[in-house]
Amino acid sequence: MIGKPVYPFTAIVGQEAMKEALILNVIYPSIGGVLIRGEKGTAKSTAVRALATLLPPRVIVRGCTFGCALEDAEHLCPDCRERVEREEKMESETVPMRVVELPLSSTEDRVAGTLDLEHALKKGQKKFEPGVLAHANGNILYVDEVNLLDDHLVDLLLDAAAMGVNFVEREGVSYSHPARFVLVGTMNPEEGDLRPQLLDRFGLTVDVAGEHDADKRKEVIKRRLAFDADSENFIKRYDKQQQSLVDRIVKAREKLPYIVPDEETLDMAVEIVLHLGVDGHRADLTIVKAAVAEAAFEGKDRVEFDHILRAARLALPHRMRRRPFEEGNLDMDKLETWMRELKAA
Repeated sequence: MIGKPVYPFTAIVGQEAMKEALILNVIYPSIGGVLIRGEKGTAKSTAVRALATLLPPRVIVRGCTFGCALEDAEHLCPDCRERVEREEKMESETVPMRVVELPLSSTEDRVAGTLDLEHALKKGQKKFEPGVLAHANGNILYVDEVNLLDDHLVDLLLDAAAMGVNFVEREGVSYSHPARFVLVGTMNPEEGDLRPQLLDRFGLTVDVAGEHDADKRKEVIKRRLAFDADSENFIKRYDKQQQSLVDRIVKAREKLPYIVPDEETLDMAVEIVLHLGVDGHRADLTIVKAAVAEAAFEGKDRVEFDHILRAARLALPHRMRRRPFEEGNLDMDKLETWMRELKAA
């Protein structure tokens, strides 16, 4: 086996909401990423690193720093765009999806990249030194302990995730490149929280905790010990489940463009957000996008009520208004009852 073995995504015991949120984001990346909050030892990092194994390899331009997708002419970097304009033939190569991790000690230049101003002034050409966002293009960007990052770096990451582009400007010289990635942040709330403005920028949020069922906890131990003892054979045991999930995700991504949310879906999303008094419009939009991804994952042709309900469970808890020292918990049972009454009315 080449490289460090990765624990299979389908072998993770429990944590269904976390797995669901991650899958929805790889089906529909513009949902805006997912923030996973919870105590240590709850498979947060394991799930994120396993996520890349669920996605098919990418066909990119050979030698491109940013890993531009050959068939995606709309989102090429400046160098690849120039080559297309010159009608230059570009060779392709197939590469696996990967998880790009952002070190906590990163500076803004390390994240966004830097421009060589001296080279620009002397040669009249822009020379860009790529950062983490360049390497994350087309991949999964993982930020562990995102709450411990400087706020301006979190802002930078979220801006790039939302726009799909990274802009760098130094002394009047600017450069931009594609930065389309699935953003996953993990954090332990005991170590501090994110500002509400930053929380709102994450599409989905999941709160995870250790399993309280004794049998499930025992199964977690068994599987981990089996993986550590013989990772190759352990991974083989889950090959069929992994491939089945990969096939579902691929089909969902193909189906996604053909699922158009109807008026009932839009009305429901808006009514939920107004009922809960959530600020801004991100919540409405995220609920609709996540519901569409839910429908695609189930192989449906249209969004159904249960898809909206599940989307709301993931898109709303972190957007609830809170007073100081008050938990922003959302009573989903009450919300579900209200939604069903609204639907029946």
